[in-house]
Amino acid sequence: MSLAAERPASVRVQERAETVQEDVRYEGLVTRAIAFAIDAAVIDIVAIAVAGAVALAVSVLSIPDVVDTVLLAIGGALFVVWSCGYFVTFWSTTGQTPGARVMRLRVVRAGGGRLSAGRALLRVVYLTLAAIPLLLGFAPVLVDERRRGLHDMLAGTVVVEVPEVTPAARRGEPPGVPPS
Repeated sequence: MSLAAERPASVRVQERAETVQEDVRYEGLVTRAIAFAIDAAVIDIVAIAVAGAVALAVSVLSIPDVVDTVLLAIGGALFVVWSCGYFVTFWSTTGQTPGARVMRLRVVRAGGGRLSAGRALLRVVYLTLAAIPLLLGFAPVLVDERRRGLHDMLAGTVVVEVPEVTPAARRGEPPGVPPS
């Protein structure tokens, strides 16, 4: 009889969970900052294109100054909604924004699994709060064993490395098998 067969199922599950945790690599501040910069560029490029199109359309119309001011306020509000929606959508569907995909990282719940839309929205709010006091909310990333910032701790999330997918894995071959 094997040793694994003699142990209770709960012990085997515990051993597997610990093995999975050992394989996880938490991402640090620089990688996350680069991913965020890429995302900020995407958000801003789309916003500039939309704002440019609206400005061209409005430029041919005779609009009173009051309406101009209202349009600017609406544009600002839509930018905030667009920015939040960008992160919430990507984090709650794949866990990866385009910037995170480039940098091979993913946002997941601290216990594992995908974020709900509500948790992703909370993370956006906490991310904003972490940035307000001179970016001090990001300092824990430098010392926390799971590299969590204040926003990660409050939202119950971690940022992990996504293993590189090899061509063999794309073809469905097990690791270490030479191509035929």
